Amino acid sequence: MAVTEEVRAARDAKLDELHERLTGAVEMLVTGQDWARALAFAARFRSRSFNNMLLIWIQHEAAFGAGRVPEPMPSYVAGYRQWQQLGRQVEKGQSGYMIFAPVTGRFASSTPADASSWRRLDPREKPHPGEVVRSRMVGARPAYVWDVSQTAGDPIPEPPAPTLLEGEAPSGLWDGLAAQVAAAGFTLLRVPHEGMIHGANGMTGWGARQVAVRENIDPAAQVKTLAHELAHVLMHDPDDEDARQHRGIGEVEAESVALMIGAAHGMDTTGYTIPYVSTWAARVDGRDPVQVVQATGERVRKTALGILDGLDTVQIANGTPPGLIRETAAPERSSRASAPMPERQTVTEPVMVGRGL
Repeated sequence: MAVTEEVRAARDAKLDELHERLTGAVEMLVTGQDWARALAFAARFRSRSFNNMLLIWIQHEAAFGAGRVPEPMPSYVAGYRQWQQLGRQVEKGQSGYMIFAPVTGRFASSTPADASSWRRLDPREKPHPGEVVRSRMVGARPAYVWDVSQTAGDPIPEPPAPTLLEGEAPSGLWDGLAAQVAAAGFTLLRVPHEGMIHGANGMTGWGARQVAVRENIDPAAQVKTLAHELAHVLMHDPDDEDARQHRGIGEVEAESVALMIGAAHGMDTTGYTIPYVSTWAARVDGRDPVQVVQATGERVRKTALGILDGLDTVQIANGTPPGLIRETAAPERSSRASAPMPERQTVTEPVMVGRGL
């Protein structure tokens, strides 16, 4: 029992450390430029949660500053065993980046429509005949990932990457975004100039269910504007109660989604304008600005990821090494909220580590 309590205390201490690191990372997102940099980074690691993306970012910057990695920007990250699956080995002495990994539990119900009917199953417990079984995330535990530059072994195949000239729109991006606008039940209009849409680059009309984009700007700006308006369509339905709660930061969310869509296609995002984070995050009454930033970042990431997954375009890599099928949830190891992790962060010999979000 004493050992169990010690292990649990060590795990909780690591989770507390992760939360402190994460809060510090969010608090550094003060200006619109800082926020834009974070989202451009998130586009490269869009398969990871917003929180884990920030944790990877700050830990890799620290590793670069200490001379442990050769580049300021990571390229691919994965767990210890995952790198071994790809024929690579984490080099001795390399410290992993600690992130949150999910812990899932199994729940059973004979009347799944009744939310109160679900009961949690023990690890080896079988459901009763006729019961439906679903897995849910019940907690988090610390896990470690390493950048490819911290490993050695078989070469990583580089997938095709988009290359763009200034002002050029990525091939197929306009058509792909336009198809998603149409799928959402909106008509897309291309208007000759901004005077027809109150001086804006684009406009979303919920009454007429129309999206308008002006044509007298370069193709890259047009496609960025279309991504912005598609984000409004997907995130800001005025009849949706949750969307109404976020209307104060609706423009920030839409512009942020457009930034991630552009960055995922190799577009230069330095011209994006986003208001000061400290200003818009403080506009949501009754909520800690740090929590607002985290929630907004995850909403933006999920919306951008949904759009990107629906496109048939050449995109930059998403941070997962090519050839690796990464699980997004770890199997439950016990009936507790989370399971113990190895105590090592610096590799001296092969160790099992968890998979990140």
